[in-house]
Amino acid sequence: MSNKRALFSIGLVAFALLSVATSEAEAGKHGKTAAAGATEPAAKPRPALAPDPPAEETPRVIPPVSIVVDGAQVRCREHAAQPFLIRGNWFKKGTDSNKALAEAIRYRTEKYGYFQGYGNPKDNAHPPRFYSETVKFMGLPVTVNQKVALALRCVEAALNATPAKDEYHPHSAGGIRFANTYRGSEISNHVYGIALDIEPDRNTCCGCVAPWTEHPLCQRRVTSIYDRMAMPKSWVAIFERFGFYWLGHDVLQDTMHFEFLGDPEKILDRSATVAPATSAGPASSAAPANPFPALVPPGPPAARPVVPGAPLGLVNLLDAGVR
Repeated sequence: MSNKRALFSIGLVAFALLSVATSEAEAGKHGKTAAAGATEPAAKPRPALAPDPPAEETPRVIPPVSIVVDGAQVRCREHAAQPFLIRGNWFKKGTDSNKALAEAIRYRTEKYGYFQGYGNPKDNAHPPRFYSETVKFMGLPVTVNQKVALALRCVEAALNATPAKDEYHPHSAGGIRFANTYRGSEISNHVYGIALDIEPDRNTCCGCVAPWTEHPLCQRRVTSIYDRMAMPKSWVAIFERFGFYWLGHDVLQDTMHFEFLGDPEKILDRSATVAPATSAGPASSAAPANPFPALVPPGPPAARPVVPGAPLGLVNLLDAGVR
């Protein structure tokens, strides 16, 4: 009996010691957390989305522009982005988002190539890389789909035909990617070679998460989204005249990003008789030397942070100038 009492007493002592040690450990853990929290900078509040007024209240008159294709002067045709390809339309109330996304993927596969894991290879046997070429846009080398290269040349011709050419001089741009930098069901238009990013360090994406939201322009209270970018809205207006959609209109407010969502068969009006006019010059099929080697990462593109609560795994992604 005495042995049992002794064992019981030892057990009580051990339990008490264990309780004290556990309490001290918990106190120490919370103490370290508090100390660490005291040294970490407070997270900046997520910026409010900026108002998105039209790029042009009254559309300006742009003189007809043309480009040289196969030695002939061909008129550029103005046309808008196709609504079923605009990602914001996939998530509207009453829309079957999965069906809308599948339709957009099928169309992009047929027109621009099959990207593995998305769509059906029966719709196009070739990958987007097969249709890509490197051209110059406002003096910057960029690799895009061959048809979109024509649209870019039309944009450049229009910029050069208006005062917009002197309003902004970008130093970097990026086009096609060979890895999908979206997660979930979506696929980036960059893999098809139909998207272009212009100066990510100066044209913000304030609808993303940190660190992109911490850009000084995102922290500023503004009356227009155009106040959160270096690129003038005149450029946005001209891009939109030739089939491009500006992702600044999206909830991501990705102001650097344009994607060609027009009809590639409507880029040029080959039936029009064109006298020699403003031209962006012929495209080069050879890739010129890249004057911005630091902007081309050796590995897969870096991903932008995920936007919390977005449907279909929506994310906004960015490579340093080569998105």
